[in-house]
Amino acid sequence: MPRRSQPLRIAIDTGGTFTDCVWIDPATRRLRMLKVFSTPADPSQAIVDALQKISPATDLILLHGTTVGTNTLLERKGARTALVTTAGFEDAIEIGRQARPKLYDFFFDRIEPLVPKDLRFGINERTSADGEILTAPTPDELRELANHVAKANPRSVAISLLFSFANPKNEQAITEAISPLAVPLSISHQILPEFREYERTSTIVINAYLQPVMQSYLENLERRAQELVEERPFRAAKVGTKNRALAPVPRIFVMQSSGGITALSSAAREPVRTVLSGPAGGVVGAAATARASGFDRIIAFDMGGTSTDVSLVESSVTTATHGHIAGLPISVPMLDIHTVGAGGGSLARFDAAGVLRVGPQSAGADPGPICYGRGLQPTVTDANLLLGRLQPTRFLGGDFTLDLGRTRHITQEWLKKQSSNLTLEKFAAGVVRVVNATMEKAIRVVSIERGRDPRHFVLVAFGGAGGLHACSLADALSIPHVIVPALPGALSALGILASDVVKDYSRTVLWRVSGKIPTAQLNREFDALENAAAKDFRQEAWPGRPHYHRTVDLRYRGQGYELNLPLTKNLLKEFEQEHQRRYGYTHPNREAELVTLRLRAIVKSERAAATTRTVKTDYVGTGAFARPGRAKLGGISSPKVQVLFDSKKLETKLYARDDLRPGQKYSGPAIITEYSATTVIPPGKSFRLDRAANLIITLK
Repeated sequence: MPRRSQPLRIAIDTGGTFTDCVWIDPATRRLRMLKVFSTPADPSQAIVDALQKISPATDLILLHGTTVGTNTLLERKGARTALVTTAGFEDAIEIGRQARPKLYDFFFDRIEPLVPKDLRFGINERTSADGEILTAPTPDELRELANHVAKANPRSVAISLLFSFANPKNEQAITEAISPLAVPLSISHQILPEFREYERTSTIVINAYLQPVMQSYLENLERRAQELVEERPFRAAKVGTKNRALAPVPRIFVMQSSGGITALSSAAREPVRTVLSGPAGGVVGAAATARASGFDRIIAFDMGGTSTDVSLVESSVTTATHGHIAGLPISVPMLDIHTVGAGGGSLARFDAAGVLRVGPQSAGADPGPICYGRGLQPTVTDANLLLGRLQPTRFLGGDFTLDLGRTRHITQEWLKKQSSNLTLEKFAAGVVRVVNATMEKAIRVVSIERGRDPRHFVLVAFGGAGGLHACSLADALSIPHVIVPALPGALSALGILASDVVKDYSRTVLWRVSGKIPTAQLNREFDALENAAAKDFRQEAWPGRPHYHRTVDLRYRGQGYELNLPLTKNLLKEFEQEHQRRYGYTHPNREAELVTLRLRAIVKSERAAATTRTVKTDYVGTGAFARPGRAKLGGISSPKVQVLFDSKKLETKLYARDDLRPGQKYSGPAIITEYSATTVIPPGKSFRLDRAANLIITLK
């Protein structure tokens, strides 16, 4: 009996402008990459287009980083959602924390909650902080609640009661009463059994708001991938028309905001865990590639088509549990990523005072920048082209030519309409300076504002536009080295390909401790969380043994914020040390509190190590069907072009990255082109290609 071939694992990251695909060719063991234009109206269409170009001849495993959840929140296009909560607390999601994002703006409008007032339902129930049921809803009250919810005709329901994390009995009764409505239910004690009712309720509401949309998208993607499998000639020959149902269903897994993948069913059930799906893959990929070059303290800088994501990593990727998306709090574990509206497609404009602004509005994939052939308003990409930093015939390996003539003409006409006397070069240089200032501020947020000195880190620049701006940002922040990874334009997809399977669990306990931690009680609670994790892994049929990481949120009694630390024998001492480092003081004589117990369960990816070690790469073109090699860039290996640096045009060497010799030292000014990105190196800087095929730029 012939041995069955291994499934082909393809990582797909859907961005605002491009959809990136990365996989390891089973025949050649070489890493392959494909970029196709995204289809914002239906993100699954770009994925199907990519799979048709790849034309895999084996079973498929798709690892998907998606922006569907994020875009649904930003555009307010989620499902009609009802909220069931404790009577008297229906307005908690609107009252919030009374924190003013703009302290001195008297005309600031608060963000409207996702659930309007007429869809919020209170029920007479109360659970004490220690889990005692003080008031339970009666059968009549439950029937009345179910009738009111049914009349509101929601597509999804969020259930979040006070202190449900201490005792879920009342939530379970409400769930049983509402289940006959046959709509998706998001239940707080299942998704987020933690205290802070505002953040918990907001998280559950977001999950309910996204659930029908995400479920529909993932089911549609699964269906279209299956149809593609059935249409493949080799599959039709094997399966036949009558036995078409026997064709294997492509398995789809989704990247979570926490930096690990999960099953499609889990992502559809808890979409709130996927709102930073794509950027999370970039952080994982940046940390892995930097580690291969001997660096473990990095600032990940991902500049794509619509936004820039920055994150700080020390030794290992860590998560935060308090974040905001579209101004709404989310308390599920997420990588600590700060996002700003600055990307290659960010639109330039003049405000009412005549000041040049860039972003956050973006040209996206449709119509895109002017140089792509359809845009009518200048973008950051157009500015880089006008400055000579982008080379028209070396974009996407030569498969896509940027229209320099169109960019010059339309930008000049646009400047005239704005009554601007700026020359094209001065305008383009201004656009780059403005967008750099926005991104520099973002890097300061994740480093200096959190007690980290950027001079002790390296900047890992990726995304299609990261290499164009990295050296200027590193120079401004005195960062000594910049790393441009081997696959800069598709590093998020590479990170998804290398990601582990991750599940996060938590439970608020609020235990006071003084001098000694309650080891026996902690072990019992963590054992229960580990049993739940093991059960979930078995149900989803994940191979491999889970590894468990136990952490605890601690604070001094009376504080309103916590620090998360690994559970060790010296937990209290390490808490004091971290408190001193983070805030500059400690309270040695004050009682501490163990607030929330957190468990991260990980099944290691079999391909993670192989992926990060693979440096030889083939490229699949964007304009034609798959072919074995990359497009040729021409016969001249290092021609010279004129590029504007600090208002001066300098003769600049032009290199194809494939022509660089590992270990050899080169000097700027230089432009390095490759399939997925372009890197600009200013004068006075040196660079080399190391053994891991990463480009190391030295600024100091």
